[in-house]
Amino acid sequence: MDEKKIVPVVLCVFLTALVIASCGCTTSTQSTKLTVFAGAGLSGAFNETAAAFSANHTGVNVTFNYAGSDTLATQLTRGAYADIFASADMNHMNVVKNAGLMNNSSIIVFAESNLAIVVPTANRANITNLSDLAKPGIKLVIGEDALPVGEYAQQMLNRTADNSAYGPSFRTAVLANVVSKETMVNNIVAKVALGEADAGIVHNSEVPAAYQRMVKIIPIPGTVNVLARFPIGVLSGSHNSQLAQSFINYVTSPAGQAILQKYGFVIPPSSNATAAAKTSTTAITLPMTTSPMTTALVTAIA
Repeated sequence: MDEKKIVPVVLCVFLTALVIASCGCTTSTQSTKLTVFAGAGLSGAFNETAAAFSANHTGVNVTFNYAGSDTLATQLTRGAYADIFASADMNHMNVVKNAGLMNNSSIIVFAESNLAIVVPTANRANITNLSDLAKPGIKLVIGEDALPVGEYAQQMLNRTADNSAYGPSFRTAVLANVVSKETMVNNIVAKVALGEADAGIVHNSEVPAAYQRMVKIIPIPGTVNVLARFPIGVLSGSHNSQLAQSFINYVTSPAGQAILQKYGFVIPPSSNATAAAKTSTTAITLPMTTSPMTTALVTAIA
């Protein structure tokens, strides 16, 4: 047969095969689930981030498991599935990383936040600064020691011992006023908002929207404050690692950073550099299954 006649025939067969093979394809309209384990204090910012991300990625469904970072790390090391882990500190990220469960090259610190005091809007205890937490009778709520915000609070109080504005007895006086240690930062805010405590120590970015009108934030001086660092990364067992990385890229993009700043987070220089180097707002087309027949025909034509 003439070579000029063979090529059109082969092309015709190839196109027909593509039509047949497409019946078994995964299209961009089908749903792909992305599971994110994140510290509870990220819930407001991440819920908004997920909505914006999904708007740019047709068929993607982002679901969250919000809890204390210590609880999340335990769940992951015991076999829980997730595509992404966002922790409120490096310690618990390292727990998961050292268990061999993280794609180490994907881990980046995407946000930072300072500690602050949260009080009810009525503020009947008249708390106006850090020193007031040592007053006798104050009911204070902090995070449990294993919770990042609880650990940061302890670090902050340790710093006051060497500061002449507070002195070595200040830490003891404040801890004597602790009436509860909570397993989630949202629980600290809730107890303060509902009047079950006079004050709580949280990150200034961790007041859920439901309680923002019920509490007010009092800053802690920078001389004793502790900067929290929030890392995020892809789990090595993720079934959607490319999409998971795309979500992280969006978190560190200018659009994602704007959302974080809206909720009181500070953007670290490393995240700014990453955002400048990546274009993360391009929508992803979900992968299409290619049959062996199609591959063979492509090879034949080539």
